[in-house]
Amino acid sequence: MENFIYQYYVEPIWNHSGYNIVNTLTYAIIAIIAIYLIYRLIKTKIEINRNFMEGTLAFVLFGSTLRVVTDSVDGGVFTPITPVHSLLIENHVYDYGYLTVSPGIYVLTAVLFLASLLICHKRKRMDQLKYFGLGLFLPHMLLLLPLMKYAIYAIPVIILAAIPAYLAYRYFKESYLAGIVGAHALDGAATFFVIDIFSGISGIIYSEQHVIPSLIGSGTGTYFIFFLVKVAIAAGAAYVIQKEKLELNEKYYLAVVLMIMGLAPGLRDILRMMVGT
Repeated sequence: MENFIYQYYVEPIWNHSGYNIVNTLTYAIIAIIAIYLIYRLIKTKIEINRNFMEGTLAFVLFGSTLRVVTDSVDGGVFTPITPVHSLLIENHVYDYGYLTVSPGIYVLTAVLFLASLLICHKRKRMDQLKYFGLGLFLPHMLLLLPLMKYAIYAIPVIILAAIPAYLAYRYFKESYLAGIVGAHALDGAATFFVIDIFSGISGIIYSEQHVIPSLIGSGTGTYFIFFLVKVAIAAGAAYVIQKEKLELNEKYYLAVVLMIMGLAPGLRDILRMMVGT
C-alpha cells in the first residue's frame, strides 16, 4: 500500500511528472464530494449570488498566482531582483512542496476561502469577500510583475479566449454563463498557444501534465483541438444550466464551479508563459 501511494500520489509531485489516471480519478472524486458538501453547508446560510461568485473567483486568482510564484522559484526564474525577492528566496517561503502545488494548493486556497467566507458571513458583508481574495492575490502578482519578460505573448491568448466568450454572451445573454465559456476558452487557448507556438518561439519546452488534454494533444498532433473541445463542452454545460429548471443560486453555484475548473489552470498557464518558467 505504501508503494502504491508513493508511486501514484507522492512521486508525481516530487518528480514533476504531473497527473496519472489513478490520482486524476482520486482527485476528481474528492473534488466532487467537496463541491457537494460545501454547497450543502452554505446553501441555507449564504446567498449564492454575484458577490459570492466574484469573491470565489478572487481566490482563484490568488491560488493561480501562488502556484506560479512556486513554479518560478522551482524553475530558477525567481531571482533576487528586489530585496523582497531576496528575502523570500533566502527563507525558502515558496519552495516546491505539498502546500504550494496540486493538490495541496487547492486545500490551502479552500481553507483560506472558507475562513474568509465565515468572517464575511458573520459581519453580514458578503460584498467584502472579494477583497480578502484580492488581498492575497495582489502581493503575489506584484512578485511576478518584474519577472514577466514574455508578457506580450499573453495578447494572442486573451484574444483567442475572448472570441468564444463574446459569442457566448451574445447567445446566452448572461455574463455568468459566458464566464463558463470564457474560463475554459482561456484554459484551452493558453494550452494551445504555450505548447504549440510559444515553445518554439522561446525555446522553453512545455508539456501537458493532465491526462485527458495530453491524450487529445498527442493524438491529434495539435492542442488547438483541445481548445475547440474545451469551448464546445463549456458551451454545452452553459446551455444545460440555462435550460434546466434550477433556482438561480444553484445556477450560480454550478457556474462558479465550472469557471474555477477552467480559470485556475488557464491563469496558471498564461502566467507561467509570461514569466518563462
